Amino acid sequence: MCVTLAAVRAGYEMTASEEEVQVRVDRGDVVAILDGSLPVVYDYLLRRVGDRQQAEDLTSETMLAALTAVRDRGSEIVSVGWLIGIARHKLIDHWRAREREQRRLRVIFSGMQERHVDEPFEESGALRALAQLNPWQRAALTLRYVDGLSVPEVAAHIGRSVGATEVLLVRAKRAFRQRYSPEGLTGDE
Repeated sequence: MCVTLAAVRAGYEMTASEEEVQVRVDRGDVVAILDGSLPVVYDYLLRRVGDRQQAEDLTSETMLAALTAVRDRGSEIVSVGWLIGIARHKLIDHWRAREREQRRLRVIFSGMQERHVDEPFEESGALRALAQLNPWQRAALTLRYVDGLSVPEVAAHIGRSVGATEVLLVRAKRAFRQRYSPEGLTGDE
């Protein structure tokens, strides 16, 4: 199935018989075709993510994937529909990665809820609090609660003894809680 600019703007897909031109391209023509298709792909992604910066990033990933596919396979039929298909896959990957990140943050937060049981989870606050920790604390918390490693595995990764890693995790959780609390999100270190 091919997608034209009018079809994208109207929100439906058209068949190949409805005004879609597919072009078998030489490598030299690829950039020109991708440049001409860029606004269509960008509009498609912007309508779905609602954020200009994210749509730009996804459009770049789409164009890079298209160039890579053309380079790796030689001549390729390049059309707006083909590019929209790549964009759709990039969008799905983006949504999956976003969901994984949110799950990981919920895991980190749930592992530290002894004091904050009634407080709602705020993703941006958790990210800011995590960013304010020193690199050792951030690594230990991430390995333990995001990646799900055991304390001995975390110790092996960071090159510390199990006892030192347990102490590091206790201190890291305490520091995270302090920075995650409303008073701690002021940006002060």
